[in-house]
Amino acid sequence: MFQRMLRKEITMYLFHEEIQHWKDWERIFFSIPVFSPLIKKIMQIEKLRAYEIEKSMPGTNAVFKAGNYVIKIYPPVDSGLNGILDMENEARITRSINAIGVESPCIVANGIIKDKYDFAYIIMNYIEGLPFRIAVKSMSDMEKELIGVKLRDITNKLNVPSNHFSNTNVLLDVDRQSRWEKYSKCFQRERLNYIKAHNYGKLVLVHGDLNGDNILINSNGKISIIDFAESVQAPKVYEDALIAIELFNFDKSLLVGYFGGCNSDTIAQTCFDGLLIHDFGGDIIKHHLGEYRDFKCLEDLHQRIKEKFSVQ
Repeated sequence: MFQRMLRKEITMYLFHEEIQHWKDWERIFFSIPVFSPLIKKIMQIEKLRAYEIEKSMPGTNAVFKAGNYVIKIYPPVDSGLNGILDMENEARITRSINAIGVESPCIVANGIIKDKYDFAYIIMNYIEGLPFRIAVKSMSDMEKELIGVKLRDITNKLNVPSNHFSNTNVLLDVDRQSRWEKYSKCFQRERLNYIKAHNYGKLVLVHGDLNGDNILINSNGKISIIDFAESVQAPKVYEDALIAIELFNFDKSLLVGYFGGCNSDTIAQTCFDGLLIHDFGGDIIKHHLGEYRDFKCLEDLHQRIKEKFSVQ
């Protein structure tokens, strides 16, 4: 009798996978069969029409397209991340971004669905456009400069003081220091000393992850910004460093458009300062500048960045 009741209770769940740590989530967050029952139920709860479910951009969260909507489901706390807090932050920030005139998705609904786990979700309108990483491949140098100028106009609107992150300290947050543990002890020590001594200026709202998938460009050259899940309050160099290296990949025309008349040394210094405090800084260095072992001290990194920009 107990076994029959247990089986019946299990079949009532819409989500059947086990999530005990991040690897479990990473294994299934892109799967339509796994999330389809949850998505259909969420659309029903929000009184939205059911559409065929398609894959969308991969990322930390489970993101799918359904008709004219994009639905994002956040990992439950069992994964090691606080999806509910992330959803609340992203919903609040996205609405504030809509209000200041930055082209971005409008939130149709957000909430929490209680199933085998508590899943936070956001439903947004779908925005047409090519991801930057694809669109940029067919651009002329002049078109790249223009896109750089447009993106600078957007970040100038976006990167203003915000009251959304009163308890966040990207400069010295202990949790963020663990991401630099692959670097030498000397490098880690010099990095912390530099951050403590350097005047980073005022803190502003930054998107935090303006990579080639989170910027969409439509057929008229209009830019839209999506996915504010990594937004935080930080110095402006936090935003600009990722744009110059991760998004632009040192492309001269894009850099000229975005940074205007700044010389290569100024841009290099911006990137150096920004990478040292960025959540993804250590990984960006590895992907674009060299292996962990190449940087035994900060000066090694500083010189490598200057070299990359001096050849532009």
